Amino acid sequence: MLAVLSPGQGSQKPGFLTPWLDLTGAVARLRWWSALARVDLVHLGTTADADEIRDTARTQPLLVAAALLAAEHLPMYDVTLTAGHSVGELGAATLAGVLPADAAITLAGVRGREMAAACALEPTGMAAVLGGDPDEVLASITAHGLHPANRNGAGQFVAAGAAEGLDKLAAEPPAKARVIRLKVAGAFHTPYMAPAEAALAAVAAGITPTDPARILLSNLDGAAVNHGRDMVQRLVRQVTAPVRWDLCMRTLADLGVTGVIELPPAGTLAGLVKRELKGADAPEVVTLNTPDDLPAARDLIARHGMAPSHEPTMHFRVVVAPAAGTFEPARDLAEGDPLRTGQVVGHVATRQGPVEVAAHTDGVLTEWLAHHDDPVAPGQPLVRIGGHP
Repeated sequence: MLAVLSPGQGSQKPGFLTPWLDLTGAVARLRWWSALARVDLVHLGTTADADEIRDTARTQPLLVAAALLAAEHLPMYDVTLTAGHSVGELGAATLAGVLPADAAITLAGVRGREMAAACALEPTGMAAVLGGDPDEVLASITAHGLHPANRNGAGQFVAAGAAEGLDKLAAEPPAKARVIRLKVAGAFHTPYMAPAEAALAAVAAGITPTDPARILLSNLDGAAVNHGRDMVQRLVRQVTAPVRWDLCMRTLADLGVTGVIELPPAGTLAGLVKRELKGADAPEVVTLNTPDDLPAARDLIARHGMAPSHEPTMHFRVVVAPAAGTFEPARDLAEGDPLRTGQVVGHVATRQGPVEVAAHTDGVLTEWLAHHDDPVAPGQPLVRIGGHP
């Protein structure tokens, strides 16, 4: 199984898009997306300096554009799973088929501008906390009036909040931990971003998403998302909610992902995956930074991706588990029964209670892929639905 990952803010480097502009149509595409995002993506990706591309309003659409531009040159129909970190989720949702590319770029522009505006309301910031006991780190972050904005796995947390609290955390770090202040404009993924969340919600309400065509993981809880509208709501909520990349990586492991491609600017997520998913089952990783890396990425997809269907008259879609637990199929359904969109096909029993599993399209229940009391992981296929295109 192969996963394509879309990076978030902080991964950008001056000039990282320069080699991509040599590809046919790249400049024209970036010019169009620049109009949607209200920033000059060609300049930002090529000649802008580090300070300019650190600006939240500019960085966020630049990162989404870079990921989508590179993904156009990959055989995405063979990719099983997509996930993104923070603003990278907009790219991942597009690659999963939930959003059109133009909508993702537009939302990234709104998100960046509104989060930059929220940062200007009061002095806040973020700091990486590396090492230490996870429980002690969380307790220390909370004790200083801060929020755990990112839980990235591999022993990495990001604390966010008032500048005064960050100063105290740096002066009194948790045992065996280092605190490094980050050069960011404010406290992302915390309640300080509430005005930005409200502004993004107002724009996102006008989007008509579609359901994912492949497994799409959410930063909110590492779960696979079945419905496009649910994903849009999660994208909006993510502005103030913590990024649980640790749970996304746990789901990659649970699903047995064997190959990972990180889209440009690549390196940050690949590094976390390599540090967290070790051993004999560690996935093979390719970082896609320039067009010269495309052959390696395509080769990885060929070896770890899924084969496309050649069936001319039927197409199949799968309903996946939204959470970890045990599966209980609906008792009144059997293979061959017709299904309608939204019909409940079963439940996943979790520690927090049962979670409904619903069909995301009309069709025929072609095959149960999980059965009564089977343990399931987030994103695991449960039901195959067949229908005519």
